[in-house]
Amino acid sequence: MMANLPHSVLFCCDHNATRSPMAEGMMKKFYGREVYVQSVGVKSDLEIDGFTIAVCHEIGIDLSRHRARDLAELSDFGDELESFDLVIALTPVSRAMAEAAAGPHHVAVEFWPITDPTGTGEGREARLAAYRATRDQIRAHILARFGPPVHG
Repeated sequence: MMANLPHSVLFCCDHNATRSPMAEGMMKKFYGREVYVQSVGVKSDLEIDGFTIAVCHEIGIDLSRHRARDLAELSDFGDELESFDLVIALTPVSRAMAEAAAGPHHVAVEFWPITDPTGTGEGREARLAAYRATRDQIRAHILARFGPPVHG
């Protein structure tokens, strides 16, 4: 394993429908089995966004089977927050939730303020451009934090 990679990372955002699934998908593509990666939202009240699926597909990431879940649902999938080495919050609300939940467990929390592309732009091409910008912002953060991809 590369020295700067944690064993496990949990990405979180507001709904687990746009930003955190993008981050999870990229992290898995770039680092494969080197890092265990999951994502959650503060709420899981939305399905994955179609524009998210489209812009990730452009870079070889299939998110079509992603199902939104919230922090409380982690244990349903055999995970617990305290089992992660690092929690990366992508929104102010998810940062507050992650810090509150991680505090008693001494789990490291980082905050990456990632732009919300939902509702941005008029027309399909303008919206895709906004989602691509968010995707590229997440990719830049991942590469800056964890280094060159091991895969893809």
